[in-house]
Amino acid sequence: MQYHLNGYNSGDPNLSRDSDSGWFPSELPEHVDVLIIGCGPAGLTLAAQLAAFPEIKTCIVEAKSGPLQIGQADGIACRSVEMFEAFGFAEKVLKEAYWVNETTFWKPLKGQITDIVRSEKIQDTEDGLSEYPHVILNQARVHDFYLNLMRQSPRRLVPYYDRKLIDFTIDRAESFPVRARLQHLNPKYQHQDETINARYVVGCDGARSAVRTSLGKGLHGDSANQAWGVMDILAITDFPDIRLKSVIQSGNEGNLLIIPREGGYMTRLYIEMDKLSADERVSGRNITSHQLVEAAQRILHPYTLDVKEIAWWSVYEIGQRLCDSFDDVPEGKLVNPCVFIAGDACHTHSPKAGQGMNVSMADTFNLGWKLASVISGQCRPELLHTYSAERHAVATELIDFDREFSTMFSAPPRSEIDPDGVDPDDFKKYFIQHGRFTAGTAVQYLPSAIIGQPTHQHLAMGFEIGMRFHSAPVICLADAKPIQLGHVIKADGRWRLIIFSGKSGVNELCKFLTEDKSSPVLKFTPSGADIDSVIDVRAVFSDRHRDLDIMRMPSLLRPTKGRHGLVDYEKVFCSDIKVNADIFDLRKINRSHGCAVVVRPDQYVAQVLTLTDFEELAAFFDCFMKPQN
Repeated sequence: MQYHLNGYNSGDPNLSRDSDSGWFPSELPEHVDVLIIGCGPAGLTLAAQLAAFPEIKTCIVEAKSGPLQIGQADGIACRSVEMFEAFGFAEKVLKEAYWVNETTFWKPLKGQITDIVRSEKIQDTEDGLSEYPHVILNQARVHDFYLNLMRQSPRRLVPYYDRKLIDFTIDRAESFPVRARLQHLNPKYQHQDETINARYVVGCDGARSAVRTSLGKGLHGDSANQAWGVMDILAITDFPDIRLKSVIQSGNEGNLLIIPREGGYMTRLYIEMDKLSADERVSGRNITSHQLVEAAQRILHPYTLDVKEIAWWSVYEIGQRLCDSFDDVPEGKLVNPCVFIAGDACHTHSPKAGQGMNVSMADTFNLGWKLASVISGQCRPELLHTYSAERHAVATELIDFDREFSTMFSAPPRSEIDPDGVDPDDFKKYFIQHGRFTAGTAVQYLPSAIIGQPTHQHLAMGFEIGMRFHSAPVICLADAKPIQLGHVIKADGRWRLIIFSGKSGVNELCKFLTEDKSSPVLKFTPSGADIDSVIDVRAVFSDRHRDLDIMRMPSLLRPTKGRHGLVDYEKVFCSDIKVNADIFDLRKINRSHGCAVVVRPDQYVAQVLTLTDFEELAAFFDCFMKPQN
């Protein structure tokens, strides 16, 4: 973590002392750059990103009267924890959360269909998949971390509660093309209407999204006609795996998923209930919490379950639904988008794979830096088309996975009585096979203006183009501090160019970047701004850190910054000398030739290039950025 660049300040270094420090909302502003509808995980991820830019005026509204107290989502994938690191609160999440280290599988006892027996224990995520684990934490706590980050940001951003979107109109001829009408839900204000004009509107307002409705879009899909119950309980039991994630397939009483909760005592149960008829809704069954407890007790037989308290419970029906597109661009029209939808507003599915909150946050982590770069004039508005293209493809894959996963989970175990059921061993294999998908690390964006072709992929096979930058340990040359290289990629809207040294080439590339008129660093960095304010250049050497001299590095890797012209010494790294920790080996980087890895602000690898193809590097950024000088 770096601070004190523009002068010493005591106290919490996370607390911004930039402009607008006294700004707090009282009534809705008339004009904003971005209006966010909804304070769920998607909305807060977007707001937290935009709050880092004091020049961008952001407004987030929520129909509820205050922050979430009890959340429905709780699973946090490895990839999401990596994202939290970019926001600066991963350690807080890990300290509070339950860590999912192992998963157990239970099936009917052979010859005794009413009893269950453990079939296997497996490691929950494969070694080396991420530096972070899969964890469980109440969604409301994730909201708290985002809200605190927003309050401490340069924008001092806090939500406007008790505001519900009624509708909006779009006039692309206007500077603020979206005119939104909201209703104040607090009776004190007599439910008066308010109007706000925005350059961009993002609907993060759930499955019944008013933004999606105003766009005339719908969620398309079907229901599996299967009722499930979910509850968080405090209970006494002799079931031995109550503190492990457990998948249970009983012989004749349905299936059960156990998710231990944070704190050491509470447990979440997903409980299979009855099949629904084709036109039946789960609300018509009037299922009670007592029925959920009884069903769980039957599935767990011969083990006992004595529920002492139910902290929260609900019932739902499995369904997979998807919106045709995630922005307001009419099909076949050559216009740039100004309204977007994210999260449950554009895709819904079952909660058992733990993807809802994670994919929703990933939606707006993808969108946030794009909005910021367009609003600031750094990138052309056409960049915004990539949001719907990239995230719709991910959601489609998620829906297909969830449909198959839910079908297998709801199916009875295969037996002589039910030969069409699912073999418990097959379900376990499916679970393991899709571990990278549920961890959030399998997403790969297709080639586009901001994802290059894999022409030089062979130079760094472990940094696959279109996939998230897979972190690895390195040593900071200046102070010998061991760190994860991926942790330098913060949620600050900057691109990263990470140079992996070959036998030569680093000095020549840095010279091009600082002296040539076609250099993307020179072309796209505003006058007077720090040299790394748009494209942050770093280098990793295969040499041991004790064999190199920081003072012999190119000036670009020792830039002077801030009002005092202080030197940034955290741009150069070396391989960790420990066994099985060398980044060149872990990520299959060509030691002889080296390479340059371009990383997007949302931590995805955009391109892998040689150290000498300056023209191709310049052409990549020319596709979507606007010259500043």
